[in-house]
Amino acid sequence: MTKSHTHPLEKILDSRIAIIDGAMGTTIRTYGMTEADIRGERFKNSTKDLLNNGDLFSLTQPEMVGDIHRRFLEAGADIIETNTFGATSITQSEFFVDDPREHGGRKDPEFYQKIIEDSSLSGLAWDINETSARQCREWADRVGTATGRQRFVAGAIGPLTVSLSNSPDADDAGFRVVTFDQVKIAYMEQIRALIAGGSDLLLVETIFDSLNAKAALVAIREVFDQDGTELPVMISAAVGRGGETLISAQTTEAFWTAVKHVRPLSVGLNCSLGPDLMYPFLEELSSKADVAVSCYPNAGLPNPLSETGFDLGPDDMARYLGDFARGGLINIAGGCCGNTPDHIAAIARALEGKAPRQLGKREVAA
Repeated sequence: MTKSHTHPLEKILDSRIAIIDGAMGTTIRTYGMTEADIRGERFKNSTKDLLNNGDLFSLTQPEMVGDIHRRFLEAGADIIETNTFGATSITQSEFFVDDPREHGGRKDPEFYQKIIEDSSLSGLAWDINETSARQCREWADRVGTATGRQRFVAGAIGPLTVSLSNSPDADDAGFRVVTFDQVKIAYMEQIRALIAGGSDLLLVETIFDSLNAKAALVAIREVFDQDGTELPVMISAAVGRGGETLISAQTTEAFWTAVKHVRPLSVGLNCSLGPDLMYPFLEELSSKADVAVSCYPNAGLPNPLSETGFDLGPDDMARYLGDFARGGLINIAGGCCGNTPDHIAAIARALEGKAPRQLGKREVAA
C-alpha cells in the first residue's frame, strides 16, 4: 500500500537540495555553559556530572537552545533537528544511575530491565523529547512564517550507548548487555514524545550499529500502527574509513539493503568522517539508493586546537558539499560535529541553485 499524497518536503527535494542544520553540541560550547547552567533547579542535586548530557539543556536553558535553532534557520536550514540525540531512558541512565561495574557487578539485561521500568527515567526521556520538539516547532514556524518558506522539524533518534550487535565480554561472544525488546521499548517512548511535540519527520541518525537502528525502525513502525499516525522517516549511518558502519561493519550497500524495505524519505551518511573521506561511500550509496540521499559530515577530523574542535571552516565545508552537488550525489546537505550556523550558512550559499540528485518515482510505505 502506498500513500496517495506527497509530503511537502518531497516536493522541495524534487526541485532543489534541502539544507539540514549543524551540530547542536558544537554550537552549545560557544555559549560557555557550566555545570551549574545545565543543572538548573531541576537537577541541582544530581550526584553525577551532567555537562556532557547536552539534551538536558532543552529543559534547563530553553532560551539558549531556541537561539541556536533560530540561528540555524536564519542560516538557511530547511530542516532542524530536535536536541534529543541521547534522549532515551537507556542513554539517560548513564547520567542518573550508578554503574554496577564500579561495585564488582556488570551491566546486563536484568540491569536494563530496571532502567526500562524506572518511571523517573521514562518521564525524563518524555520531557526532553516533547519539550525539544516543541522548541523546534516554535522556531521552525516562526522563521517559516517570517520568510514565507516552510521549515521542518526532524525528531532526532540517536544510536544509544549500548550495542545489540557486539558483546563487551571478550570471553563470551554471545553476551549482550541489553535485549532487542528493551531497546525497542526505549525507542518507542522517545518516538511518541517526539511526535507529541510536533515533529514533522523522524530521523534515525549516526547509525554505527545496524541492529540498534533496526530496533528503532521497528519501534517507529509499531508506534505508527498502534497510534494510527505516520511521518516520513530519514535514515543516516556513520561509517569508518573503510565505508562500514562502525560497530556492525556493514558496507554502505549492505546497510541500504538492510533498511530499504522501510521506504524512507531519505537515506544517507553523517558524522564519522570529514567530507573528503566520505565522498566515495556517498557515491556508492547514491548509485544504489532509489530514495533521496542526505549527507551531513563532520567538519573534518577532530582538532582540539581549533575553535570548533574540528579542522574545517565554513568555506571548506561549502567547497566540499558543493563538490557533492556537482557530482549529482545529494538531495539533503548539512553538517554534523564541528559545524556551526556559520558553516551551514556557507553550505546553503554554495548549494543555492545547484541541481539536486535526480530521483525516480518513489513509493512510500503506508
